Amino acid sequence: MLLSIFSSSVTNSALISSLLLTPRRTSPASPFFLRKVITRAISFCITTSTMSVNLQAHAFAGNPLRSTIPKPGDPFSPSSALETLRSRLMESTSSNQLISPSFQVLPFRKGRPLASSVDGDGGDASGPNWHLGWIGLADCRGYLAKSGVELTAESLVFLGFMPDEDVVYWAIDVSSENSLVPELGGKRLCFVELRTLMVAADWTDDRAMADLAIAGHARALLEWHKLSRFCGSCGANTVPAEAGRRKQCSNETCKARVYPRIDPVVIMLVIDKENDRVLLSRQSRFVPRMWSCLAGFIEPGESLEEAVRRETFEEAGIEVGEVVYHSSQPWPVGPNSMPCQLMVGFFAYAKTLEINVDKTELEDAEWHSREEVQKALSLAEYKKAQTTAAAKVEQMCKGVEKGQSLSADFNVESGELAPMFFPGPFAIAHHLISSWVNGKSTIGVGGRQPSTSLSNL
Repeated sequence: MLLSIFSSSVTNSALISSLLLTPRRTSPASPFFLRKVITRAISFCITTSTMSVNLQAHAFAGNPLRSTIPKPGDPFSPSSALETLRSRLMESTSSNQLISPSFQVLPFRKGRPLASSVDGDGGDASGPNWHLGWIGLADCRGYLAKSGVELTAESLVFLGFMPDEDVVYWAIDVSSENSLVPELGGKRLCFVELRTLMVAADWTDDRAMADLAIAGHARALLEWHKLSRFCGSCGANTVPAEAGRRKQCSNETCKARVYPRIDPVVIMLVIDKENDRVLLSRQSRFVPRMWSCLAGFIEPGESLEEAVRRETFEEAGIEVGEVVYHSSQPWPVGPNSMPCQLMVGFFAYAKTLEINVDKTELEDAEWHSREEVQKALSLAEYKKAQTTAAAKVEQMCKGVEKGQSLSADFNVESGELAPMFFPGPFAIAHHLISSWVNGKSTIGVGGRQPSTSLSNL
């Protein structure tokens, strides 16, 4: 029966990707195990197809935690979990750690999640890696108590649950508790920049990508909480509601509801179909070899397609006609003033070819042939960058941090510097570029395929 649903059609392939990345909790089997089994079966079937599909999710996408449940009275619902949390915090012993469900907490310090390093065993080729530094509720309360801080339910934010594991997950901001750093450091736990973890994550490993998605979601919520301390309608203080999943104005005459903020950004790969080339931009003189897609924010009252056309013309002077959706990606590692950006990727087909760069937005923009881009992709060793960043996380957790520059992370083994390189596989721009170069789909989140033939990209 499993084989009967597999088809070489684009639509069914995208649907399968979507199903794989949607949490299913009706089976007692591990979701990670099921995903691997199904993915292998799909890979086997697709080898006979004319099209190759990469089912890997974007970085920060594919969060395995569920945050809602149809039954409000269920112990895993936000309201029930919050009530259970309050009752356990009132108890003076740690015996509740054995009571179902288990509560795990992920601390953040200045936007950095707590992480632990896992060494490669016996010279494992995959090198060292990392996991999130979850701590039990009682341990979290104990650590804070040593700093003279009482843990309250309002300081924790509900992240979700895994019912097959009987665990509820929470996040907490401990930025003001300086004593926690040496305390946790003694257990080889450290607070690491999310961008470093992003590069260090093995993007072929389901658990690593799941941890990254959870950490990104948690950071976005905590940063939003810091930015939404006051009501935008009346200026009164806001208070957490629904276990921190939203906030509400404390003014009885207002009671405005405040929901987590998302800042949408369009990412577009502009294609000159007639000459088989793409428009790539360089935004920083400090990394002169870094080229990427055009990007821009969406203005009020315009559609995504309109934003793509406007931004392309404003930044590069190119008029765009057809705009085709590729996929989207949460991006919780942007500026602190934007707790979570949503990157929405598009292919945009050029109607005019003369470039007129807005120097206030870009350093440069150029047309590049398929051969040039393909060569640059083949020279950039993103796996080396991943292992280098993972080694850095290990050193930080050991308390022996060493500096490492971005350019060194992307050097090829021979020491030769590629003439141009692109953002790594953790960025949606990389997938847009590699999709065009290979003339096939690398959509990892079940995105709608281009209406035109893939061979025409």
